[in-house]
Amino acid sequence: MADLLSVDEALERILSGITTLPAERVPLLDSLGRTLAEDIYAEANHPPFPNSSMDGYAVRAEDVAAARTDAPVRLPVSLDIPAGSAPTQPLHPGEAGRIMTGAPLPQGANAVVPVEQTDGRWSAGDHHLLPTEVQVYRAVQPGDYIRQAGEDIRAGQVVLTAGSTLRAPEIGVLAALGCVYVPVTRQPRVAVLSTGDELVEVHEPLPPGKIRDSNGYALAALVATYGGLPFRIPIARDTLNDVRRRFHEALDIRPDLILSSAGVSVGAFDVVRAVLDELGQIDFWRINLRPGKPLAFGHLQGIPFFGLPGNPVSAMVTFDIFVRPVLYRLGNRADESATVMVITGEDIRSDGRRSYLRVKLTDENGQLVARLTGTQSSGVLTSMVQADGLLIVPEEVTFVPAGASLPVRLLRYVVR
Repeated sequence: MADLLSVDEALERILSGITTLPAERVPLLDSLGRTLAEDIYAEANHPPFPNSSMDGYAVRAEDVAAARTDAPVRLPVSLDIPAGSAPTQPLHPGEAGRIMTGAPLPQGANAVVPVEQTDGRWSAGDHHLLPTEVQVYRAVQPGDYIRQAGEDIRAGQVVLTAGSTLRAPEIGVLAALGCVYVPVTRQPRVAVLSTGDELVEVHEPLPPGKIRDSNGYALAALVATYGGLPFRIPIARDTLNDVRRRFHEALDIRPDLILSSAGVSVGAFDVVRAVLDELGQIDFWRINLRPGKPLAFGHLQGIPFFGLPGNPVSAMVTFDIFVRPVLYRLGNRADESATVMVITGEDIRSDGRRSYLRVKLTDENGQLVARLTGTQSSGVLTSMVQADGLLIVPEEVTFVPAGASLPVRLLRYVVR
């Protein structure tokens, strides 16, 4: 197998020419799942003012230092501070002010007594009735039940760093900072097309000898899963004119990446290769890989291009190994692929190529055990549905006994 290119060498060659896409500004909610393109600095403190963390009574701690359940301190209530309001007068010594969660602390107060530690409780129907006085049953220290200004975020602080993936918590922080638009790395635009006279669209009848274009949909879904914007191009028939027309349609959408499946393996119609040679520079590689030995990679009018195998499993596995890292780099996303060590639950045979075998994982006494999903035929779509991950059998290994330790490239999160 000396003439086969290793998986690692192929991936290194591919990634050497891939650069991160430029930034764009998008509305806050549209930034969910995107990659932050710039550091975000806080222009103001958050919270912007000292506020109560509880419903209760704002006090001076020294005024209630002697408060106990059997000897409460009685204070007149001089202020009512609902959330969303600003106190218009200070709290004087020996007074209390009713305060709601999130409401600003009045000048002069340095602590809050939770309402549960007083006799001044109120119900939803009588909250507008302000008590004239309140009995406090416990002492508090200065600062108790107060969220200080800048407790969470200080003005001038770097709150989020470039390269961060924006999840719901980050969206919340950006909203708190007043970020209406967010600088994010542009999503890769990916043209996806399938080739072959044997293919029909999913909505069409299935004549004898035909199959539906599952690759076009699976690859588009994978592109979207890993942060890209997929654009499906109609099926290219096995004629020079139709293949040329479809690839020109792909280029017309101004993509950042072009994916095709089928038409590049040994024995395939020469029309695909002829058109690819017209439009750019393509290398046809034989990879030391199972499944998915044939792979085409290059550039069409300067746009990176992958020609993936036509067998559905081979197309998805080669996507995961080679295309997913490209999408991450284009989108400036951290590589989220995860690998875990497992114990094989059965004897496994391989052909000496680096093999990525579909396996189900089970937790047995705290150890992940991998078992094959069944036949490893490249045409068995449902094996990818069943698979939790891809068991990686190294090069030159033809037999793996049950109980061996090997890595698995996860395809989905596995609960342990």
